[in-house]
Amino acid sequence: MTYSGAVKVGGPADVHELPDLMISKVAVGPMNNNAYLLRCRATDEQLLIDAAAEPHTLLTLIGSSGIASVVTTHRHQDHWGALREVVETTGARTYAGRYDAEGIPVPTDVLVEDGDTLRVGRVELTARHLVGHTPGSIALVYDDPHGHPHVFTGDCLFPGGVGNTWKDPKAFESLINDVETKLFDQLPDETWVYPGHGDDTTLGAERPHLGEWRERGW
Repeated sequence: MTYSGAVKVGGPADVHELPDLMISKVAVGPMNNNAYLLRCRATDEQLLIDAAAEPHTLLTLIGSSGIASVVTTHRHQDHWGALREVVETTGARTYAGRYDAEGIPVPTDVLVEDGDTLRVGRVELTARHLVGHTPGSIALVYDDPHGHPHVFTGDCLFPGGVGNTWKDPKAFESLINDVETKLFDQLPDETWVYPGHGDDTTLGAERPHLGEWRERGW
């Protein structure tokens, strides 16, 4: 099956099969949040990005092999609604951006800084700190050695624009600058983008519109 990244709440996961990594995307909760289960194909170790809602759905996706870790991309409640139950059930280590951890009611085991490396089995992910949607949002970049990069952007980048900055010009300027310098300037057009809500996109599809986003201010 060809991966599309189009999922809906109550529907099945969509699975992106890469040579070293399996990425399962599922939509959960009233705000149509995306959660991503990453599995290293060499070791079967698993990592969950955003235990957003519907713990039963997420635990079913995780399966009997469990998860080693769960990463929360940012402090907003719709991205950690199922975190406590998932952690209590699996014993997973928790990761979050240093400047957002205080806003997440489940204790964070590992405070993540810009440029830190996170691992799932033999696969490495690089954290990028993106400021504006929240003070400590993080994106995770997987630079696939067999192909193009993949980036999990939380609520910092979507098809059609950066995340919500609530009409705060300084927050918007900060977020679009970080997204441009840490993602668009560093990664190729083929980079696949997995956002916190809705459909996937690529940096190439969004790059021509950066100037438009700056001009409109959101």
